[in-house]
Amino acid sequence: MAVIKTNSSDIDLLARLIRAEAEEDGDLGMLMVGNVGVNRILSNCLDFRNIRTMRQMVFQSPGGYEAVQRPYFYQRARDKERRLARRVVGGERQHPASRALWFFRPTGGCPPQWFNQFNTGRFKAHCFFAPSRTDCPRVY
Repeated sequence: MAVIKTNSSDIDLLARLIRAEAEEDGDLGMLMVGNVGVNRILSNCLDFRNIRTMRQMVFQSPGGYEAVQRPYFYQRARDKERRLARRVVGGERQHPASRALWFFRPTGGCPPQWFNQFNTGRFKAHCFFAPSRTDCPRVY
């Protein structure tokens, strides 16, 4: 059962986002980026209040994704990434992105905090950060 409401256009949009943000990190990395996106829609807290749709989440500004500013994001969605997007929308979660609302690619190690959010771990190039249960209970 889906954890957020989507249609085929939403799946394509999420598929394009996860490929553009984390293709170099493989399927698991793309699933984690998808977790962050779904968490942002679910959370309704902090920087993501009133983000209720896939389109709002992907194109949020400020605070959105860098990938939407690059031509690669605007290529057609592929079946592989669509399957990954459906898995994430279906509720599959991958640590360290299970509860994360943010990620970024540092030049060095992951800091313990980023904008007052705690590091939940690293996967390949990306560090993930989650809010507290008190700040964002819907993510937990």
